[in-house]
Amino acid sequence: MKIIESTKIKEKAYFEKLENGLNIIIIPKANTKKKYVIWGTNFGSIDNRFILPKTNEEVFIPDGVAHFLEHKMFEQKNGRNSLDVLMALGLDANAYTTNDHTAYLFECSSDKFYEGLDELMDYVQNPYFTDENVEKEKGIIGQEIMMYDDDPGFKLYLNTMDCLYHKNAVKLDIAGTIESIKDINPDVLYKCYNTFYHPSNMTLVVCGDFVPEDLLEEIKKRLLPKENQGEIKRIYEEEEDSINKERKEANMEVSTPIFMIGIKDKLPVTDEIVKKHIAIQIILNMLVGKSSSLYRDLYNSGDLLAEPDCDYEFSKQYSHVLVGGQSKNPELIYEKFKSELARVKKDGLDEEHFERIKRKIYGEYVTDYNSVSNIARMFLADSFKGINSFDYIEKFDSVTKDYAEQILNDVFKENMMGFSVIRPK
Repeated sequence: MKIIESTKIKEKAYFEKLENGLNIIIIPKANTKKKYVIWGTNFGSIDNRFILPKTNEEVFIPDGVAHFLEHKMFEQKNGRNSLDVLMALGLDANAYTTNDHTAYLFECSSDKFYEGLDELMDYVQNPYFTDENVEKEKGIIGQEIMMYDDDPGFKLYLNTMDCLYHKNAVKLDIAGTIESIKDINPDVLYKCYNTFYHPSNMTLVVCGDFVPEDLLEEIKKRLLPKENQGEIKRIYEEEEDSINKERKEANMEVSTPIFMIGIKDKLPVTDEIVKKHIAIQIILNMLVGKSSSLYRDLYNSGDLLAEPDCDYEFSKQYSHVLVGGQSKNPELIYEKFKSELARVKKDGLDEEHFERIKRKIYGEYVTDYNSVSNIARMFLADSFKGINSFDYIEKFDSVTKDYAEQILNDVFKENMMGFSVIRPK
């Protein structure tokens, strides 16, 4: 197995690519009681148009298939539900779908790990879809879609995506719509499963107190043979460089207005994305974090009710900065944010503040390695982006104030901003 070590935090990751194409990553944590396994496929909500590897047939699937498939994987031919089986073993099991991947997982603090691994690897490799169970699931997912339609925070996020993007599928609900899921049937699900759940499109990550070589053999024992398939050719709508619209508002059941500022970025370059991500985190903390002058002024005046949530979301098909919060006067926050951005671009980043925030973020990165779940999920998500998670630690020192100022000017552009507000009814 290929071993990559982070000398700064004394952690190792073992990488193996099997003959069938499956990527396996094992991060051993000695003397840790908890064990965590997550098995993911590089298939998310944005992958709705592709060419089948063996037949070269172009396929266009309804919105929400990746999420629908995730729901259906637990149901087995013998009538049992694998999620119930894992829970009965005392394991904390779950699954989720994002814009770019789907994952199945469990956490274990007992001696039932390999029993859980048996079940996990069995149900992920043995789909069972019928007309009856697919139709039944449409009702369940339909209720979930309606529930999220009534969620102000979720609506705020989607409205922000609509501001930033013209055509990119990141602006769509991961679960699809009531209308789109009507067109999902067993044939569509099997076609997507056979294409995207091939080992060559999947990564399995395990973190815990293991001997990596022994665990690798246990995983191999549980793998079903699969014929090799060619590369999956994904087709995405060409996205314009500009934003779609600057503002979008809605009225929902909220006590105080909530807002989100989005900044559309260029598609990420993998070789640079880790440094860029670190720099953006530092910049956001300096602009609107708890130690920023802007936050203190807005909080003391009562215009900002808490520290804003800040994030940089990206995959190979999209990237954007998000700043969201709660305020009785969201327009004021938006204007103050733009004014502060212009001031910092003009004056430059404060050296002492930069170094203080940089140390804070580094500490947060190191703390992530105390949790087996954080480690495993991080390595899985990063692997689908072409990133080695240790790079966030190893490349940290290379993020200088000058580099951060370059990113500030390249990314934080007023003409690429969208602003979304949800007001009380």
